[in-house]
Amino acid sequence: STANAPEDDAPNRYSRTERTAYTRYSRDANSSGSSLPSNTLEKRIEELERELTKERQENARLMKMMQDKEELIGKLKEEIDLLNR
Repeated sequence: STANAPEDDAPNRYSRTERTAYTRYSRDANSSGSSLPSNTLEKRIEELERELTKERQENARLMKMMQDKEELIGKLKEEIDLLNR
């Protein structure tokens, strides 16, 4: 059985992001030919790793915002229920 627990989602999400970045990188490398110097490829990899790090940070920030908003919604629903009683 392959149950998807919430903690299993984070690594999958990041590996998907990495695959997307890698696919984009591969496409760029293939379109410009495979004769690029290795230092150019290393710089591109570093650039993509920095971009990936920024995207992960932004994703974490947005997830935190979403959780905060969901908590607020829950509290407001409880308050509405109390006021309706």
